[in-house]
Amino acid sequence: MSRIAIIAALPGELAPLVRGWEKRERNVWAGRLGEHACIAIAGGIGQEAATRACELALREGDVRVLVSAGWAGSLSCGMKPRQAVAAYEVIDAGTGERFVADYPEGYKLVTLDHVAGVEEKRQLAAEHQAVMVDMEAAAVARVAQARNLSFYCFKGISDGSNDVLPDFSRFIGQDGQMRMAPFLAYVAFRPRYWAALKRLGENSKGAASLLESLITEGLKRAL
Repeated sequence: MSRIAIIAALPGELAPLVRGWEKRERNVWAGRLGEHACIAIAGGIGQEAATRACELALREGDVRVLVSAGWAGSLSCGMKPRQAVAAYEVIDAGTGERFVADYPEGYKLVTLDHVAGVEEKRQLAAEHQAVMVDMEAAAVARVAQARNLSFYCFKGISDGSNDVLPDFSRFIGQDGQMRMAPFLAYVAFRPRYWAALKRLGENSKGAASLLESLITEGLKRAL
């Protein structure tokens, strides 16, 4: 029986999955998937935050499986918002490292250290033949590789390849959390983002719901 640690950035990514689970502390939940004990952590945005979340999960003891879960942006017109998909390979755009997941099928994902704009998404797709981008998966994969743990990556698509969104990166604190007050103040005077942000919220909620099913069924199939 494998103990599973599921690492996400934000609580909303995990909300459907952890409904009914025991809340241990802020953004940490414990529950079960079938016969497997689980801990789920929304540790913040970015690789440093994801690494800290992995370390917290490993302190729980006897973790055999690390899962990177959460939202990702699409790099391809064929990958639509609200889809939930697995990644079989994760590429760290900063270091060039490549990590192969234990799930037998899926797509390529690129991890960046910032939020990608539209033109950068096109460049990433061309350079890596990847279809989605996030900011945490490579860190989770790196910890799994170092500890000789199984690694899986499941993502819900929150935004399309051509969606023009504000630069969220400038509003992410060193703790990996969004600084919502300055972000809301910024977008309040930029109505060109309002429709896109509304779609992002709707798509993220729908993607999280499908992600819960994918994680549950995917891990049941794989483990």
